[in-house]
Amino acid sequence: MIATITTPPIMLIGGGAIAELADVLDKLGCTKPLIVTDPFMRDSGKLSAITTVLDGANISWQVFADTVPEPTDDVVVTGTDIIRDGDFDCLIALGGGSPIDTAKAMSLLAHGGGTVRDYKVPNQPNEQGLPLVAIPTTAGTGSEVTKVTVITDKSTDEKMLIMGLGCLPAAAIVDYELTYSVPYRTTADTGLDSLTHAIEAYVSAKHNPFTDNLALCAMGLISKHIRTACNEPDNSAAREAMMLAATQGGMAFSNASVCLVHGMSRPIGAFFHVAHGLSNAMLLPTITAFSAPAAMERYADCARAMGLASSHTNAENAVASLIAELRQLNCDLQVPSPQSYGIDENAYFSLLPTMAEQALASGSPNNNPRVPSAKEITQLYREAWNG
Repeated sequence: MIATITTPPIMLIGGGAIAELADVLDKLGCTKPLIVTDPFMRDSGKLSAITTVLDGANISWQVFADTVPEPTDDVVVTGTDIIRDGDFDCLIALGGGSPIDTAKAMSLLAHGGGTVRDYKVPNQPNEQGLPLVAIPTTAGTGSEVTKVTVITDKSTDEKMLIMGLGCLPAAAIVDYELTYSVPYRTTADTGLDSLTHAIEAYVSAKHNPFTDNLALCAMGLISKHIRTACNEPDNSAAREAMMLAATQGGMAFSNASVCLVHGMSRPIGAFFHVAHGLSNAMLLPTITAFSAPAAMERYADCARAMGLASSHTNAENAVASLIAELRQLNCDLQVPSPQSYGIDENAYFSLLPTMAEQALASGSPNNNPRVPSAKEITQLYREAWNG
């Protein structure tokens, strides 16, 4: 198999990397950025982390700060109108996965026109729009290095998967020092999102040697550091490790694809407004137990990378340790089940057929080691209900 690998042309990784923003823009030939962020980054003053750098380089800028968690198509359209009415030659996305994903979709729509739905899988938007500089402030989504964005259609509550080279940032600035103030819940959920990316990339039918190495390294870093990053938010070693793992996991799944966890997670997020990383975490142990019999050695490798088994441990015992650790992680990091999160039980169970249909339509379950039927997906949702 020939692996096709895509990464941003420019990547800066390390503490203090944000100081190089003006130089990155110069390399891209850009001088008029629109900053895409969220209300918290704007109102808390954290936006100054980049505006101070831009001001120091005499680069004029404007801000679109109306992005929302779990990005929606109406917000993308609003941001796209600002691009069309302005004189911008690039976008800078600052924040978690939501601002970055929103900026990706804005660039696509401003360049290609139409509606956001026109770009969803199986379509592949490969034409480049405005160059995007992605600056993550959470260690989780890996969106800064992926050719993927997920946007919710508000009219149908469908989370639309959009994948193509047109979504790939022109540059990623990965500065772990931006994550020090991230709260416990976000640190846990985004960290578990990264772990899901790494595991699914490794067991995906589309895995390759390049992505395997990234995924295994990310698993090892997350397993070692996620609890510390949550419980000691100023621990620089843990924060740096989690940020690196998020980027590695993003590169891994962007080039190998995700699987059943993501396919089933998106409808939960869309219908019940559960953060993406949290909905992944809710499902990861149950779906790993379902999928593992079809790829015991691959899942055993995951256990070994996470320090849960040695090279001499047989696959069955290694996988058992992996599933036990995923359940323990959810317990230690206070991940609620859909039931304890407060999702309405009647709404959840009445929507199971629709959620199963949307999960399959995303295409992600087809990459899973064990490809499920709609009936099996419905049963997995039932099993995950109370954890």
